[in-house]
Amino acid sequence: MGNVLAFRDLTLGYDRHPAVHHLDGVVPEGALLAVCGPNGAGKSTLLKGIVGILPALAGRIECRVPEREVAYLPQAAEIDRTFPIEVFDLVSTGLWRRTGLFGGIGKADRARVEAAIAAVGLEGFEARPIGTLSGGQMQRTLFARLLLQDARLILLDEPFTALDAGTTADLIALIERWNGEGRTVLAVLHDMELVRDHFPQTLLLARETVGWGETREVLTPANLIEARRMCEAWDDGAPACAPGSPVAERAA
Repeated sequence: MGNVLAFRDLTLGYDRHPAVHHLDGVVPEGALLAVCGPNGAGKSTLLKGIVGILPALAGRIECRVPEREVAYLPQAAEIDRTFPIEVFDLVSTGLWRRTGLFGGIGKADRARVEAAIAAVGLEGFEARPIGTLSGGQMQRTLFARLLLQDARLILLDEPFTALDAGTTADLIALIERWNGEGRTVLAVLHDMELVRDHFPQTLLLARETVGWGETREVLTPANLIEARRMCEAWDDGAPACAPGSPVAERAA
């Protein structure tokens, strides 16, 4: 089993101000990894760097999964709920690898969409405009879309924020199903008890790495205190260490 991702002295940031600093490490194929840390620790920044939304200020990202086999779910606040689309049509966009962005779907694909919607507990919601959904229903819809993407690498940014316990449990079960199928899952999370119960590996960030390894060894009281201290002490005005370094690389 090889590595899906490798971070080589990686620095990511905005307007040349680092948000993730000198990150080194690898993510093995089939990992179920929580990315944790205080607000402003660089967790979401790291996911954006992996999918290529944000270029590296220094160092590089090596992703050994083709771009078409990477699925990314951003934070709920970044999703436009006013877009005029119904649940069925949004979920069906998860088939774009098979159909193309503007391709139609046949009877077999319609059945796959309906099965994905049923798998997340939204039978009967197919014709609902997404603007009428609750937060939990919307997240279930987006997870149904992820089901259809059939990705090898799945990146989730705070997927359980403001969700009820039942919805969270159902979506955790889907994540564990994906991981059981050998898929690699990285999830940005704030609930430490949820991480301890369901994620065997954790990366604890505070702009820099505080700990990375088995969850029980990383999420110690001392490490959590250190992560908070490091974020509070960080100088947002500090320049990147290596101006002019190349942008992130993706290695197939």
